[in-house]
Amino acid sequence: MITIGILIFDQVEELDFVGPFEVLSYVNKIQPNSTKVLLLAEAADLVHAYNGLRIIPDTTINACPKLDVLVVPGGKGRLSAMRNTDIKEFIQNQTATAQYIASVCTGAFLLAEAGLLTGRKATTYHTAFPELKAYSVQVSPAKVVQDGNIITSGGVSSGLELGFYLLRELFNANLAQEVANKIEYKVDVNNL
Repeated sequence: MITIGILIFDQVEELDFVGPFEVLSYVNKIQPNSTKVLLLAEAADLVHAYNGLRIIPDTTINACPKLDVLVVPGGKGRLSAMRNTDIKEFIQNQTATAQYIASVCTGAFLLAEAGLLTGRKATTYHTAFPELKAYSVQVSPAKVVQDGNIITSGGVSSGLELGFYLLRELFNANLAQEVANKIEYKVDVNNL
């Protein structure tokens, strides 16, 4: 079973984390016990997302089990989260053991603050390209960009594409496409 952690924080953009959560969890309906998807936060307290959704995390970053994949969403709350030393250290520590570190939309800035994007190709929300370039990042306008074990996706809805991309990398294109078909999302996973 592949363990996937999705980091959440106050003012996180809902679709940034719910999109990949849905895709990466849905695979279990087709191939049982494929993934275990956990919502992670700095504390076990209620997290207030940007549009009003309230979420209880599954675990904290300090009690987090070994992850195969870490997904970092964005949103307005990224401005404080990306400067949070505990969150930054958590992301940095995950690079030692996780197979993939991924971001959705402006979640790329948390990776950049953790020093993971310097000199790499990455993407983010289109209006934030100049800001990301300031971190010595080779910004690409693509929906999903992979550079080594770092995968970034650009735009709020890109968490869905990121989820399919990860399924393709972790399992295979046929399974990823089946998940896309089952949730009725028109995408060719081979062209992500």
